[in-house]
Amino acid sequence: MEPEPRLDDELCFALYSASRAATNAYRDALADLGLTYTQFVTMLALWEDDGATVSALGTRLHLDSGTLSPLLRRLADTGLVERRRDTADERRVTVHLTPRGHEIRSDVAQVQHRLHASLDMTPDEVSTLRSLAHRFCDAAARATRTPDRRPARDDGTPHQGAGR
Repeated sequence: MEPEPRLDDELCFALYSASRAATNAYRDALADLGLTYTQFVTMLALWEDDGATVSALGTRLHLDSGTLSPLLRRLADTGLVERRRDTADERRVTVHLTPRGHEIRSDVAQVQHRLHASLDMTPDEVSTLRSLAHRFCDAAARATRTPDRRPARDDGTPHQGAGR
C-alpha cells in the first residue's frame, strides 16, 4: 500500500517554499534601494549582458512581454535603464544600463553579501544547493518536454536537456 501523500514530503512544495522565502528576503533587503525582486534579477541580467534585446531578457528571466514591458518601463522611469529601438529593425528593442544603473551595482552587491552571510550556510552548501536547483530545472524541462530557457553555461556548453 502506498503511503498517504504529505505536503512536507513533496519536493515541489519544498522548492516553492524556498523560492518564496528567498524572494521575500530579497524583497525586504532591496526595498531601501527602491528595487523589487523582479527588477533586481533584471538588473543582474543586464549587468551580465548590457544591451540585451527585450526578447533575450524575457527568455533569460522566464518572463513574458506582458510582465517584462511594464517592468522595464518602471526601471526606465527610475533612471536605471533605457530602451532603444534598433535603427535597422524597429521591431527590435535593446535595453541599456544608464550611468545610475551601473552605479547601484555595488549597493546591490552589498545586499547580496549581507543576505548570503545571514543564511547560516557554508559557501559549499550554497553552491551545492544552487547546482541541485539547476539540475532540477534541467530534469523538469526534460520530463515535461519543454525547452530549457537558461542560457549556455559559462564554458559555452548548453545545460543538460537544453533545446529539447
